[in-house]
Amino acid sequence: MTEKDQEGKVAQVVLELRGKIAYVTFDHAAARNAMTVAMYESLKSICQDIAKNPDIRVAIFRGAGGKSFVSGSDIAQFTSFQDGEDGVRYEAAIHDYLNPLATLPIPTIAVIDGMAVGGGLAIATCCDFKISTPDAKFGVPIARTLGNCLYPGNIAWLVAHMGMNIVRRMLLLAEMIPANELKAQGYLLATYDADQLGKEADALAERLSKLAPITQKASKLIMARIIANQLPDCEDLIRETYGSADFKNGVASFLKGESPVWAGK
Repeated sequence: MTEKDQEGKVAQVVLELRGKIAYVTFDHAAARNAMTVAMYESLKSICQDIAKNPDIRVAIFRGAGGKSFVSGSDIAQFTSFQDGEDGVRYEAAIHDYLNPLATLPIPTIAVIDGMAVGGGLAIATCCDFKISTPDAKFGVPIARTLGNCLYPGNIAWLVAHMGMNIVRRMLLLAEMIPANELKAQGYLLATYDADQLGKEADALAERLSKLAPITQKASKLIMARIIANQLPDCEDLIRETYGSADFKNGVASFLKGESPVWAGK
């Protein structure tokens, strides 16, 4: 299944193999690489294929167009939601789409131009190493934009990689956190000028590819299992959020380019 943007171009996730390195590109540049359902499904399928290929030693993920990694999910899909159960199913599906990336048995690198927002932040955080441009920004500003919420597994993953205080600022204050702060915190491995990002990603991939692959697999999957251990059941909170009038208003306002007024209902 493919989907096209307003300019008639296919919104897609593209896999290219160059020797032992897999290059995965989020190609929906007209919408700053916002993820459609078809793109999420393609990402899952690509990661499953990479996991089955013993010749691939490292995977690099990057957005097309040079302005954004991934700017989130396609908001128009939310107009069809009827109640909170749609939100429960959606958030569970997002977790299902991203889990094959988070649990790839090889090292992964996210190359971030400009921004990683919402689903884009989740995708970047699923990668083992993140490098970005100095002006990149990161966040989940849903308290300002849509009025929805995240799956507990995704929040647990963000907290494990950034710390509770930064994630709290992202989710409760709707702050966009600059690259320099996340580099100092350790979330970002390094920042580089845009014209150096590709070269530096390749150098990091080459370094990773020379190390013990079974050790790398065991180490990253043990960490992933630690994060996933004993996640709570939060369906009641997801159901309430996606079933609220505020969420419907948030989606409608976003698509109109207006600022929503929150009623708390």
